[in-house]
Amino acid sequence: MSTQAAFSNFKVLTFDVVGTLIDFETGVLNAVRKISGKTPAELSDEQIFEPYKRGRDRHYERSSEAMFHVYRHLATELGLPADDASCDVFQLSVLRWGPFSDSVEALKRLRTKFRLVAMTNADRVALSCYAHALGNPFDDTVCADDTGVAKPNPEFFAYNKGRQSAFGYKQSDILHVAQSQYHDIGIARKLGYKVCWIERRQGIAGFGGTPAVETLTKPDFHFPTLRALADAAIGPA
Repeated sequence: MSTQAAFSNFKVLTFDVVGTLIDFETGVLNAVRKISGKTPAELSDEQIFEPYKRGRDRHYERSSEAMFHVYRHLATELGLPADDASCDVFQLSVLRWGPFSDSVEALKRLRTKFRLVAMTNADRVALSCYAHALGNPFDDTVCADDTGVAKPNPEFFAYNKGRQSAFGYKQSDILHVAQSQYHDIGIARKLGYKVCWIERRQGIAGFGGTPAVETLTKPDFHFPTLRALADAAIGPA
């Protein structure tokens, strides 16, 4: 079977957005270092990501509002400026997280063959910013404001499954594409979806800004970038 033929049974690509299409890790690191004035030598990536994840666990509400408090938690742990103005700077930076360098072009190619659906734990305000930055590639979007829960809650996937069925698509028509083993790949596979892991941190130690998992779930497809997925499913640009 050719590489493109392996994708021929799918009609819908559902995407995790933050971490898969949008480079939130760079956004977090840049914002914290800009606010604090600390260099990478003074404040490592891991030193930033660990309190960031603890803060997000504690403040799991809408991302366009809660990141103010996530930063305050992070800054307090690290002894960085934690005043309201600094928290505001971080919150606003979240809405400006940019795409990975390959996201816009790859999504444009993928849209020629597949229905593209965003499935994100971000809220509607944040998603609108990210969709705009990505060139508004989505045929449909599902976010935390719609579902009332966040991935990896199975109800998030159930909501989207019902929504796509209203457009005539079955679960077997869907390939779920994501970076996070914790939020997406593990639970989607458990629920019976075919999955494509975009391993954005390939060659980098640790799990960065996403929660760790004890065991990696083996995906149906595995690529280091979205461009590599588009090359395989559509053909080289």
